[in-house]
Amino acid sequence: MQLQLYGNKIWIFRKPIDFRKSIDGLSGLIVLEMQRNPQEGIYIFYNRHRDKIKCLSWHKNGFILLYKKLEKHKFIFSFNKEDGTMEMTVQEVSWLLAGLEWQRMRDWRELNYDKFS
Repeated sequence: MQLQLYGNKIWIFRKPIDFRKSIDGLSGLIVLEMQRNPQEGIYIFYNRHRDKIKCLSWHKNGFILLYKKLEKHKFIFSFNKEDGTMEMTVQEVSWLLAGLEWQRMRDWRELNYDKFS
């Protein structure tokens, strides 16, 4: 089974949020602060302690809210505290969910060679 989510963009909100917010509160942030349509992508939010994230996305007739808490360590972000969003790739989200330094891994490239010695 493959989950089909709407929109092909993934954004991370650049400042911590109150984690008492649920679907309505998060979709309100998307509309008011991000000035985007909540049905057009996947939106990622994190808490002040950086040990929890919430991902919000639209699926056909309703929202999906994914919540992850790291039992040890923290999610690693290295951007300034300015308001706004940062676009991410599917691979970067996978690294983020694994608790890896996803922004450092952006520079990782697979090597391919035509000749071997």
